[in-house]
Amino acid sequence: MLRTESPLLATRRPIVVGVAGASGLIYAVRTVKFLLASDFEVDLVASRASHMVWRDEMQTQMPFEPEDQENFWREQTGETAGKLRCHAFGNVGASIASGSYRTLGMVVIPCSMSTVGKLAAGLSSDLLERAADVQLKEGRPLILVPRETPFSLIHLRNLTSLAEAGARIVPAIPAWYQQPKTIEDLADFVVGRALDQLNIDHDLFVRWHS
Repeated sequence: MLRTESPLLATRRPIVVGVAGASGLIYAVRTVKFLLASDFEVDLVASRASHMVWRDEMQTQMPFEPEDQENFWREQTGETAGKLRCHAFGNVGASIASGSYRTLGMVVIPCSMSTVGKLAAGLSSDLLERAADVQLKEGRPLILVPRETPFSLIHLRNLTSLAEAGARIVPAIPAWYQQPKTIEDLADFVVGRALDQLNIDHDLFVRWHS
């Protein structure tokens, strides 16, 4: 007899968060903060380049060991709820590298153009890229939040290839109709629009109404 997974169990699947080496790490912090506060199960992988960006952009060093990274992210977000698993970027044998590990999907936030280029070419040089490639091949949601300006023609072609393959492209472009008062308000709009692509309910910004 064929067994099917109930919708309730499906909603308990983990969400993969990838942090690539692009500017805008506040987007990653606010995403993880919301997911943990909402009691989601999060698998997080940060690329090698993101460690350098943390150092230069946030004036702090993100640890490399997964156990230390978990403490680091909880300190950054101030959240103790939810379940957080951090994975080393070189551990291509991690759970999220396999299509048999079922997830709600993956959001790469922020997403570098290097990551975009490799994904568009089907290359997986680290765990983040492999995990994203898995989402595409399994037909699961893959949300990319590129933080770059201006886009070159190469960037646009790579993003188009990924969109054609099923990825959702959510550029890190905040809106002002919700009357933002803080930098966090601006970041939360982008985070909220990314989470919309995973059909996750939230109150991160005031939605447009006439």
